[in-house]
Amino acid sequence: MNILEAIKLRKSYGNKFNRQEVLKGVDIGIKKGEFISTMGPSGSGKTTLLNVLSSIDKASEGTIEIENKEITSMTEKQLAEFRKRHLGFIFQEYNLLDTLTVKENILLPLSITKTSKKDADQKFHTIASELDIYEIKDKYPNEISGGQKQRTSAARAFIHDPSIIFADEPTGALDSKSASDLLNKLSELNRHRHATIMMVTHDPIAASYCTRVIFIKDGQIFTQLHKGDQDRQSFFQDIIKTQGILGGVQYEH
Repeated sequence: MNILEAIKLRKSYGNKFNRQEVLKGVDIGIKKGEFISTMGPSGSGKTTLLNVLSSIDKASEGTIEIENKEITSMTEKQLAEFRKRHLGFIFQEYNLLDTLTVKENILLPLSITKTSKKDADQKFHTIASELDIYEIKDKYPNEISGGQKQRTSAARAFIHDPSIIFADEPTGALDSKSASDLLNKLSELNRHRHATIMMVTHDPIAASYCTRVIFIKDGQIFTQLHKGDQDRQSFFQDIIKTQGILGGVQYEH
């Protein structure tokens, strides 16, 4: 069963005299426990698709259901409540609050729910330990590395056990080791928690950690790759080949 189902999604910007159609009737389904990446050339619509699916932006046409709830017809108030309970976000630039400690940043999603302090502390201990940031819990964002900031951001996204996590270029600001560390942790959380993750990336290495890669071109789904039983290196090579066919930015070894 799909945890997310989108049908005939369209997104346009501008007015009737100067209209730019970015999404052109996209159909997409995501099953619980999938780790999906979306790739495509610059301007293909991949980030717009993530923004529309995650309710950051509104679709011009089409429907989106998450956990059998149609979010496209919700009011702003209903959407805000839905986001709090069902959605998690990891952004390229971390989006941490500088005046809060690592622990306080991670606990933010629980502070707006009726989670008891005991339960919140237990959830924090578990996710912070899984992401290897428990020891820095009392530090502030300006006292930790970029990789630690992004793992803090990931912990904040996971702590309330959302239905789906949206990650927008989560490795974009990281060096290769920090990126690898983060992607390994996301893969572990995907497997152990059956967490559902949709990630936008331009990096075929990052995409190779996923179970499925969706390629977008000119506002439509161009093709998809399933990892199946392949190892990560073989899947990476398939992604590179498909990028070549797609005509996107080529990966340089």
